Amino acid sequence: MPLPILSVAQVRDWEKRTWDAGIAGETVIEQAGQAVGRLAAQVTQSADSILLLIGKGNNGSDARVAARHLGDRKVAVLEVADPAEDLGALKHHLGENPVLVVDGLFGIGLNRDLDKHWQQFIQCINESDAPVLSVDCPSGLDADNGQARGAAIEAAITLCLGSLKPGLLANSAAHCVGRLRIASRIGLKDPAPEADSYWVTEQDMRGLSPQRDPVSHKGIHGHVGIIGGSTGYHGAPILAGYASLRAQPGLVSIFTPAYQPVSAQCQSIMVHPWDRDCVEALSRTTALVAGPGLAGDDIEDSLRQTVLNIWNESNKPMVLDASALDWLPKGAPDSEAFRLLTPHPGEAARLLGCSPEKVESGRVRAARTLAEQFGATVLLKGRHSVLTQSTGPALVNSTGNAGLAKGGSGDVLAGFVGGLLAQPVFHGREIQAAMYATWKHGWAADQLASGSEYWGMDDLINTLGKREFH
Repeated sequence: MPLPILSVAQVRDWEKRTWDAGIAGETVIEQAGQAVGRLAAQVTQSADSILLLIGKGNNGSDARVAARHLGDRKVAVLEVADPAEDLGALKHHLGENPVLVVDGLFGIGLNRDLDKHWQQFIQCINESDAPVLSVDCPSGLDADNGQARGAAIEAAITLCLGSLKPGLLANSAAHCVGRLRIASRIGLKDPAPEADSYWVTEQDMRGLSPQRDPVSHKGIHGHVGIIGGSTGYHGAPILAGYASLRAQPGLVSIFTPAYQPVSAQCQSIMVHPWDRDCVEALSRTTALVAGPGLAGDDIEDSLRQTVLNIWNESNKPMVLDASALDWLPKGAPDSEAFRLLTPHPGEAARLLGCSPEKVESGRVRAARTLAEQFGATVLLKGRHSVLTQSTGPALVNSTGNAGLAKGGSGDVLAGFVGGLLAQPVFHGREIQAAMYATWKHGWAADQLASGSEYWGMDDLINTLGKREFH
């Protein structure tokens, strides 16, 4: 089950329900502290030195408990009551070059801007070379909106306790949060509060990789059609096509105005020149992707109109990506078949008539507004991609990294989604297909980022073909 993303007020209500049920706060703190200790031990080695910074609140209590669960690590504890008085002690401990600093200074309850002494204290930590593990939320960061309250710890890892908080997903918080980890089971009373959005992890994706019957043939595993390519942009549908193959449909076809350059680079993909015979060939597909590489000046009005007619009328699932997004009129299509829009923040801003900054300041809200205006499911790409419909909770992806911020990445994702949607096994499970594709796309990028080499789209496509669960 995906994990809820909860506001500070929702977390407080959850804690109150826990205390009202007779569960002691000390019990929750013990489990939270154990989780902090386990993670700190996991990211360090035997005999490494760890500095624990302990504030007055529950985060400090969590860090204090963690100290008992650090095995043979060399642990130093600094109880911080007055940042001005304790700054010298902090500098002394940081001068000992700890391998890890555990930040238990402030939690999600911080509701004021930090004074100059706290700002200096936090600046001293940020200027050190020691990586920081923040407990629940980087100290100084507003857990609801992701803004620094005067100053905020710049953590390498943030371990959220119980649930994820929305401010940690904001772009403004990215340099403070580092890698997100979650300890969801810390003794708070089940069930967790219902949320507007949920965090999708590896555990939620198990069992979604398409499986084939031993007695089968290519004709029963679906046929994805990709409409794309134009002068100067012929590489996009090729990337989408080869990514589609990694999803294991039976057949992949590209329909393109740029027939010669596309067909010259495709072997296991069928390539059709865009002409009046395309409609019949398109009718033999079981899912469609339109948009990759349709950015040239030579795109004919008839192609645009055909794409829009298919979007409005076809009973096949369809993905609309890239330049084709700008062709779409507002309003729900006549067809009730699955429709997916895959804008990046700039494209979403154009569709909404606002700035990319406004989209990024409320990603779930922006994605849901698009879903309402166009009557489709929306996958808003970017840091922690959001998948949502006009009603119901949004799904927020946990995988991916800045290495995806390069040309072709979106084409790969669109093709991979289409390759899944084409398969009968995902008919009626289109949201699962879209979420699995988004998660696997980010997972592949994370696998590549963990290596020592620079990587490109060919590497990403090849890694999409690797099994994520063994």
